[in-house]
Parts: sequence; C-alpha cells; structure tokens
Amino acid sequence: MPFSNFNSRNFQLKSEFPTFEATKKAAMSITKHDWTKEEILSIYNKPMMDLLFEAATIHREHHDPNVVQVSTLLSIKTGGCPEDCGYCPQAARYHTKVEGNDLMSVSQVKAQALRAKSSGSSRVCMGAAWRNVKDGPEFDQVLEMVRTINKLDMEVCCTLGMITENQAHRLAEAGLYAYNHNIDTSEEYYKEVISTRGFEDRLQTIENVRKTNVTVCSGGIIGMGETIEDRAGMLVALATLSPQPESVPINALVAVDGTPLEDQTPVEIWEMIRMVATTRIVMPETQVRLSAGRMNMSREGQAMCFFAGANSIFAGDKLLTTPNPDVNEDMKMFEMLGLIPQKPFVKVSQPETVEAEDSQYQTLGEKPRWSRPGHTIERNLEASGKIKP
Repeated sequence: MPFSNFNSRNFQLKSEFPTFEATKKAAMSITKHDWTKEEILSIYNKPMMDLLFEAATIHREHHDPNVVQVSTLLSIKTGGCPEDCGYCPQAARYHTKVEGNDLMSVSQVKAQALRAKSSGSSRVCMGAAWRNVKDGPEFDQVLEMVRTINKLDMEVCCTLGMITENQAHRLAEAGLYAYNHNIDTSEEYYKEVISTRGFEDRLQTIENVRKTNVTVCSGGIIGMGETIEDRAGMLVALATLSPQPESVPINALVAVDGTPLEDQTPVEIWEMIRMVATTRIVMPETQVRLSAGRMNMSREGQAMCFFAGANSIFAGDKLLTTPNPDVNEDMKMFEMLGLIPQKPFVKVSQPETVEAEDSQYQTLGEKPRWSRPGHTIERNLEASGKIKP
C-alpha cells in the first residue's frame, strides 16, 4: 500500500498551515539569527530528556508533529565527478563500485517522478554529479525536467553543484521549488574533507539562490571524524543565515569502500537524535530532514528522531548511490507511528512554470571562477592512488 493510499485511507490532516509567503516576514522577525557556537554546544550537551522535551515542544509550536514530508531523490547523472569529497563514491578519482551514467532523458525522469508520486512522495529531488552547472544543452535539458515535474503538481528540487545568479533565475523560471546545496560540516573542518572547492563557494551559491523565489535546502553530514564543536559550527553557519534554510538535511555518513572515509565508525543513534533535536531548537521553522543513514537506524531510533523534530525523509531504496529503506517499510513505520505524509506546496505555494521560449533569462555562457584551494588532504590522495598509504 503506497503512502498516498495510506494517507487517505487511515488519517485526515488535522490542521492547515499558512503559506510560506504569509508567514515569512513574521518568522524572520521572531527567529533568532545570532547563534554562537557556545550557545549551540550548551543545547547539544543538555541531558537527553531535557533536550528532547525542549525540541519536541518547539517542534509542536511550529509544525504538526504527525506530518512528515516525503521526498524521492533521483540521480539524473551518476559518477565521474571531478571533486574530491572524502565521503562521496561518485568522485571519479576514487575506486568505488559506482557505475557512471550519462544525463537521463526528460521522459525517463518523468516516468520516475510519476512512480514517486504514486508512492506518496510530494517532492522529487534531482541530483547530478557535477562540480558546477555549465550553460549548454545539458542544463537546458535539466530545465525541461524541472518544467515537466512541476506540471505534475510535485515539488521539484535540484542539487547540481555550484550555480550562478543567472542560472538560479533560469531554474526559478522553470518552476524549481527548492535548491539543495549542503555545507557538509563546519567551515573549520571542511578543509579536512574537501580540497577542490572552498566553503565560501557553498555560501555564495546559497546567496545566488536567495536572489530568486526558490527555497533553500542545506544541511550536512555527521560521522566524518568531526568533533562536536564542528557539528555546532555547521549549525551556526546555517542558523545565522537570514532567512534560515527552509529545509535542513541531517545525514549520517554511509561509509563506502574505496572512499577516503571508508573506515569511519558508524554514527550512534543517540548522536543523530541529539543533532536533530539541536537543529530543531535553533531553526524552529525549518523542515529537518532525516536523510542518509536510515538503513542503520531502527524504527525506534527513527521514531525518536521524529519526536525530536525531524519532519521529512527521503523515500525509496536508494539515495543517489547509497542504500535506503524500501518505501513499503517506511509506509509500515508511518502506519505504526500514526504519521501522515505532507501534501505538496504546504509551506510555499506552487511556482509558475515559464516555458523556454518565454524566458527572461537566457544562456550567458558564464565561466565563473569558483575557488580551488591549494591545500591537499593525505587520505584523499591515498584513496585516489596518488600516494601510497
């Protein structure tokens, strides 16, 4: 039984949320944006029962605790990425078992979107293993994918790497609902994971997206060897944005053989619960997404994350290239917990789609100079075979 049937057969939505446009200014005026690392650490390190109570209370003040947004993540172009992200099996330089695929066709993406919709997903997030978007036929094809999915009355998200302001406007015209661009970790630890781009590039892309009506999805990964201080630093970077991201994915590292982080110890569920609860407290209006790593979480552990403030998941048996719980298993969990899949366009109204021939923003053939830091990361070089361990 898919999410969609489960929702209509078993439950009715108890409350209606105001649209994003109606509450954005008010939320910005009352939401704290000057968090310090020390303040966030004091929250993260609270006794668990106190932390859960505070997070659950704030969650109920801003969200229906029984409603969870369901997204489907689709890899539209897999493998061959030139970056050296230590966690990513799609990096061309690492020896993983990921099979590369060229950009999917619009018809293939539409078929996958319809399948996701029939299973109860309200959003499709399309990911391409690119460093940054380049103007040309492939980007034009992605824009047509966005138009196609928006016309299916589904929220459309893209994660395509770094983008310019003009590219962000073109995506917005096509009907993009959200753009994902994770900051991954704290600014201080970032250089221990990635050497082919800078932390400031992430913030610049988020700023470019903010110049449009597209919402921002940005979060990070825990379990990469970072300290608790780094986790707090990541939340400082996100929580001090104004406005704060509409979605914040919290990922637990899925260590993949062949990547520099293949030997990292798995994150314990209590770490995930603390991270979700702290995120909920410092970003009360945000949808906190329980993302990668759910395969290693029990239903009880996931239930605790929902109680602590998580109100979004990725459904489907794969997240880009890593395993994820089967949609039927998630449906059973929802039924057990009395959770209701969120309908599309509850937080933000559906964007209009502008056809390509009517677009005000055209290809500029831009060649932006995104940063290329000069430092090296020894474990990344070892994994790529450039130096011997």
